[in-house]
Amino acid sequence: MEKFSSEVIDVLNNYVYRLIDPRNGETFYVGRGVGNRLFSHIREELGANADEASDKLKKIREIRLAGFEVAHVVHRHGLDVETAAEVEAALIDAYPGLTNSVGGKDSGDRGAMHAKEIIAAYNAEKAEFKHRALLISVNRTASERGPYDAVRYAWKLSKKRAMQAELVLAIEKGVIKGVFVPEKWLPATSENFPGRSGEPGRIGFVGREAAAEISKLYLGKRIPDEYKFGTAMPIRYTWS
Repeated sequence: MEKFSSEVIDVLNNYVYRLIDPRNGETFYVGRGVGNRLFSHIREELGANADEASDKLKKIREIRLAGFEVAHVVHRHGLDVETAAEVEAALIDAYPGLTNSVGGKDSGDRGAMHAKEIIAAYNAEKAEFKHRALLISVNRTASERGPYDAVRYAWKLSKKRAMQAELVLAIEKGVIKGVFVPEKWLPATSENFPGRSGEPGRIGFVGREAAAEISKLYLGKRIPDEYKFGTAMPIRYTWS
């Protein structure tokens, strides 16, 4: 199995890389790291249980079983940690259909945006929360499914706490795009959500659009800075 020598590792420092499917040339994963992080995914795939493998590992396995090897490209190297995080985030935005389970650094607030989206986001009035609202970032799926289908499924959060929410707000690029009343929280199974694949350990909700007088309090407004989303956490609560 390939690996970098200690001399190469010293030169690379922090780096950003892409994993590429050699069958079609498509990038399917973007990451960053130090040392031999680039090659660690291959070792992960060899030791992963088929039923528990992530989309990334399933893709690596599919490539291997087809008789090919994943192509590794170091996109930038010799970086400090913060710069590597920014480069990684920009590449994640630039390559659609990746198997990355989370977006890049600050992708929910500073990710790829049309000029009109930037104008709308930064000119938008800040929301003032008058309800217990569960904020969910739907940046990666809103354009494909619409706000309701994007925000309702499927999340790692406490059902007990989710049930305290009066509203669920779909957030795209920092702006509220949908306002919904959750009526029932259910385990994320294909039985509860027909047409969706099961997501063990996650939940979703069945609900409806909020009444017009409630929606107008939030729709199209920008979430305050204190509710900005982290890299790996697309959930925020407006109550403690």
